[in-house]
Amino acid sequence: MEPPETPPEDPAAASDALAAHLTATAERPIPPATNRWLGEAEAVAQDAASDEIDPTTRRQRVQQVAGLLAEADATGDESADEHIAAARACCQVILDR
Repeated sequence: MEPPETPPEDPAAASDALAAHLTATAERPIPPATNRWLGEAEAVAQDAASDEIDPTTRRQRVQQVAGLLAEADATGDESADEHIAAARACCQVILDR
């Protein structure tokens, strides 16, 4: 697996990238148990990427996403794993601010 791409440094851009990476996992063949966690993470990430969200709420949503990603097992799909690693890096950018 390649190292994840460098996430955007701006929290709003990192939120957009987070949502995009999790959306991309939906197109991959992932075991149902793992897909459940990723699907929920994707929904919360889409909310965090909303233009109308305030920074405090965005941070709370991203904390939820990080927790959901921590529960997800290995996918068995290299591309999905790369998107998940990139999503985790995006979470870290937002939570470190």
